[in-house]
Amino acid sequence: MSRIAGAFFRGRPVFIGFTVAGDPDMGRSFSAATAMIDAGADILEIAVPYSDPVADGPVIERAHHRALMAGIRPVDVFLLLRKIRDYAPDLPLILFTYYNIVYRRGVDRFFSEATAAGADGVLIVDLPVEESEEVVPSARRHGIERIPLIAPTTSPERQRAILQEASGFAYLISLEGVTGERDHLPSGLAGLVSAVREKTDLPIAVGFGVSRPEHVRTVLDAGADGVIVGSALVRLIEEHMDDGPGMREALRTAIVSLRDGFSSSSRT
Repeated sequence: MSRIAGAFFRGRPVFIGFTVAGDPDMGRSFSAATAMIDAGADILEIAVPYSDPVADGPVIERAHHRALMAGIRPVDVFLLLRKIRDYAPDLPLILFTYYNIVYRRGVDRFFSEATAAGADGVLIVDLPVEESEEVVPSARRHGIERIPLIAPTTSPERQRAILQEASGFAYLISLEGVTGERDHLPSGLAGLVSAVREKTDLPIAVGFGVSRPEHVRTVLDAGADGVIVGSALVRLIEEHMDDGPGMREALRTAIVSLRDGFSSSSRT
């Protein structure tokens, strides 16, 4: 059983934390990642810094910029990944990236290096299913799960096509637009989760906009198996960049609070 499957196999909801590799530098990025792990993240999603992160809102976009200004390159991301893997040997680690990074590195080389660094899955946010013919065999050859991304506007036919070659879990976007904290999640989330559930046996995790314990409860009550939190955590890294202990404590407090939504959900 893969690490990702094992995380969902436990029979309880999964908390997935997100961070941008190298934000604001390698040392503090590693500290933030380990703080999330220590606070109870079941899976860690790590973004490869990119100059044009079109799926991301301003908070995460600034994190990409800080990492790039610190000189973080893909080779540094793999080094960071190795350190995190050494720290947490059994924790599922997922790389979140854009296709231009994979293409420029070389598709097979990228997946080979990802495996060697300890990655369990890769999510390529801007790669259409019609153009993934080179990625699919490379991911399979190197034992990397290909996490699919499904938006609220994705048609049923396209959902089926996306899910056909997917593995790990299905990343379901809760709302239209880019990442970022929101006051409320869409009222039709349960219907969206149900529609995807009909087309796959993969676990379903919901992200985009999740930033409060009540959001976590809403996601789980909608039938999801996991919740993904990004901007709310990245914002804390930004606010405490010059205070390492403060950053770690802020992340710990936030994740503990967000996980309160697990205990109040009807799923637990």
